[in-house]
Amino acid sequence: MRDALIVSTARTPLTKSYRGTFNNTTAPTMAGWAIEEAVKRSGVDPEKVDDVIMGAALQQGTTHCNVARNAALAAGLPVTVSGMTLDRQCSSGMMAIATAAKQIISDGMDVVVGGGLDSISLVQTEKMNLDRWVDKKLISKHKHIYMPMLKTAEVVANRYNISRESQDEYSLQSQLRTAKGQEEGKFDDEIISVTTTMGIMDKETKEISFVEKTSSKDECNRPTTTIEGLSSLKPVVEGGSITAGNASQLS
Repeated sequence: MRDALIVSTARTPLTKSYRGTFNNTTAPTMAGWAIEEAVKRSGVDPEKVDDVIMGAALQQGTTHCNVARNAALAAGLPVTVSGMTLDRQCSSGMMAIATAAKQIISDGMDVVVGGGLDSISLVQTEKMNLDRWVDKKLISKHKHIYMPMLKTAEVVANRYNISRESQDEYSLQSQLRTAKGQEEGKFDDEIISVTTTMGIMDKETKEISFVEKTSSKDECNRPTTTIEGLSSLKPVVEGGSITAGNASQLS
């Protein structure tokens, strides 16, 4: 049996959805930056890439029409390189990497790019297609099939007795570890610096202006987070335990 090895990695910084640096950056362009740099770091001839597999959780708008293939072309890979986009909710990127490894182990490919992408800012908007979003016959068989993450989190917390206090403590630990990692440069090697055009909305006029901005580090964490601040937040669902502080934000 052949072995599959990860020979290089690259990623863009994490930025806030809607208000962050990438709120005007299309998915193929954003993913293309990471693919281009990962291939460059590997030292592999782009002509040798057999396939590009990307996970994307909501494939419409800027992530439609096989975004993996589009991202490969945006990365400057030749048109001879194939692309495939897959979706396994909450682990699409990991499944893409696993599938890439399987193609090397079992399918005779030598070089495969695997990764994940999403563009909440440009996909989950007021223009998102919700027509026939719910299948009533399916709900009659599995009533929880469309349960959103918030409700799922509340179910998990109740089922396994995960207290609000422990969630807040875990969130604080995550924030502090991230801040320490950034301060010590732990993430610098994996992140690529990119320059793009960001949209900024005027709060009074609602007009949007565009500015050029460079992002070179994750922008989503809050280094000044305290347990007092976390514990003071109201739960999103009345009587629940999930808050804006102990849940993952949109990025």
